[in-house]
Amino acid sequence: MANFQLRKEENDKISVKCAIIEGKENFMAKVAVFLAPGFEEIEALTVVDYLRRANVNVTTVSVPEDGNPDSEEKVTGSHQITVIADITLKEFIEEKKEAEMDALYLPGGMPGASNLAANQYLFQLITKMDRKGIIVAAMCASPAVVLARTGILSSRKWTCYPGMNNNLAEYCGSEDWASEVMENSTHIENVPYVFDNNVLTGRGPGTAEEFAMKLVELLTDANTAKAIHDGSCQR
Repeated sequence: MANFQLRKEENDKISVKCAIIEGKENFMAKVAVFLAPGFEEIEALTVVDYLRRANVNVTTVSVPEDGNPDSEEKVTGSHQITVIADITLKEFIEEKKEAEMDALYLPGGMPGASNLAANQYLFQLITKMDRKGIIVAAMCASPAVVLARTGILSSRKWTCYPGMNNNLAEYCGSEDWASEVMENSTHIENVPYVFDNNVLTGRGPGTAEEFAMKLVELLTDANTAKAIHDGSCQR
């Protein structure tokens, strides 16, 4: 038993040393959460809350309403709950925050998702992050309304709020464009979330907790996710 314990301690020291060499000892993932007027409050704040419990560095970013050039830090959700974002989208761009991010998250809600989809910078950011293999997360309306038109759901499994997957021609602008950008994609029904490669999509507000915990696991580890799960008395 003594020899076994010694070997275990030596292995633990080696593991810690490897983590330091790889630069992971003090790693803290960084996530940008984009909030546009009309966002779904449960989906946004549940994810922000659980990520921060996991010591993930979360920056909430206010996105302007469609047609407005700038946004304010205060953003009102689809159920008239107003939150104060950490920074505006303009500040996010000026400070080049995108270079720091390990993931981005787009909550759903209407017209929140439509406001996100109308923003050309976000369109470009989503495709850029996907090419880099960075986690792109979206739930409820946003997978269909925002992600579909970017083309990143092509050849991927995904989910969204029930029925919105039937209106892709409307969200993408035409039937032909929807067919092109969604080629070989597979919509999965009746699941809380789907993770395919680096894209995480969720079904709706009632699944926000499970979606959030999957994102915690992806950005930290399974032990951290379990500790938060047990400590917060989740189902």
